[in-house]
Amino acid sequence: MRGHLLRLGGLCLVSALALQLFFALRIGLMVVVDPQSTSFQRSEAWRLLTERLEVPWSQSWRPYGQISTALKRAVIASEDAGFAEHSGVEWDAIEKAWERNQQAEERARLADERQARRQERAAAAGRPVTASAPAKAVAKVVGGSTISQQLAKNLFLSGERTAMRKGQEFAVTMMLEALLSKRRLYEIYLNNVEWGEGVFGAQAAARHYFRVDADRLSTGQAARLAVMLPAPKRFEQRPGSAYLGARAGTVAARMGAVELP
Repeated sequence: MRGHLLRLGGLCLVSALALQLFFALRIGLMVVVDPQSTSFQRSEAWRLLTERLEVPWSQSWRPYGQISTALKRAVIASEDAGFAEHSGVEWDAIEKAWERNQQAEERARLADERQARRQERAAAAGRPVTASAPAKAVAKVVGGSTISQQLAKNLFLSGERTAMRKGQEFAVTMMLEALLSKRRLYEIYLNNVEWGEGVFGAQAAARHYFRVDADRLSTGQAARLAVMLPAPKRFEQRPGSAYLGARAGTVAARMGAVELP
């Protein structure tokens, strides 16, 4: 039995190492070859096909120099201000988010204790006891906020939020940072990030929303596109929303301080 478990553990280890080698080789190839699609894009294409029986799609690769400087600055200002300096992961941000999660769990535990005491008092007084669901805190696996991590997830991984998937995201992020220059990493990100239903990359977004090419985006247009990134499908339905305009103004004001790779 023990020998069987050791062989099984060894097989799992070899499989894990082989997977990391596969990711490393794919990323190494991206030094000179533009990726044709990402894991996220393929899953979106399948969803659109099954839901609509068609795949409306817009994507057109543009080299780094053919994407407006305004958009490059706006996305960093909105998504990841420390992109040019960090090594892929903002550990301080992860620690703070983890602390917030622990505090939420503690608040839920105290709420459950208070509810239990109320029920005990009601039972002792002969009053009906109303059962209620426990006040559970939602445990979150945090730390996916940097551009490097977003690219790692979109290129190779699923959208599930588990510790194992997050660990793999960290590993792929480190490979991206080690094997690609910041400029190349950012170029791949800007050409593959989602900007709406079937709209991927800076060129497709510029044409879809403003009828211009990616190198012609103004500061205001770039800021609005950057603000859409956390929820592109939602903002696509309300491109003129007051929130989008106000947030875009904040991002535009920050763009001058952005350091580009």
